[in-house]
Amino acid sequence: MNSLYSNIVGSGRPLIILHGFLGMSDNWKTLGNRFADEGFKVHLIDQRNHGRSFWSDEFNYEVLAEDIRRYLLEHEMQEADILGHSMGGKTAMQLACSYPEMVSSLIVADIAPKYYPPHHDYILKGLQALRPEDLTSRTDADKALSAHIRDWGIRQFLLKGLYWKEKEQLAFRFNLDILADRMNEIGESIGSTERYEGPTLFIRGSRSEYVQEQDLPQIRNHFPNAQLRTVDDAGHWLHAENPDQFMEFSLAFLNS
Repeated sequence: MNSLYSNIVGSGRPLIILHGFLGMSDNWKTLGNRFADEGFKVHLIDQRNHGRSFWSDEFNYEVLAEDIRRYLLEHEMQEADILGHSMGGKTAMQLACSYPEMVSSLIVADIAPKYYPPHHDYILKGLQALRPEDLTSRTDADKALSAHIRDWGIRQFLLKGLYWKEKEQLAFRFNLDILADRMNEIGESIGSTERYEGPTLFIRGSRSEYVQEQDLPQIRNHFPNAQLRTVDDAGHWLHAENPDQFMEFSLAFLNS
């Protein structure tokens, strides 16, 4: 049985943090340490096909949620607070709907339970266009990627996923072939009849278009006790762009 990789910091009340598409647990290291300072035992998890966790041909929100359920059992947690960003937010929602008894509370960062059409195509095509000789240094990889992805911030986010596979040869930690093949799964909605009635907080970025006012009825259909907060001066990577306000909203909710 495959186990998920995690970085565990702090002690106290268990808090699971789930990264987004093409990300990894390291993306949340700084905020994870801040939560740990506030009395949480933080589990920064790499989801399957990402980071240091196992690769698998199976990839959908049901299996991602099942991975987290198994992780909780392996670590002898009856329940935990769950925080997920983007794809990780969908995993968190699915977990809460499928196994509500295991979720003390739910924080969903900048994603709604609705279907999103595939919109990462240009990123995946840019990554797939990289050749081995482009991956001998991060500078070379960035230069090659810039021909396909103009946004410096997105390139830096992707380049964080590089590691030295062998001497003078870098590789990405995410399973690019499977993730590109399963693009439709990334945008899938939460099943129409699924509900979680526990305490729920949706946090969106003021400059992000992922969570709109018109999504509120669908959010409340699945999560009747949901609150919505908006982080100022932030886009989709709201936790990195305005970490102080993100922490403020999260801690006020978790401690209420």
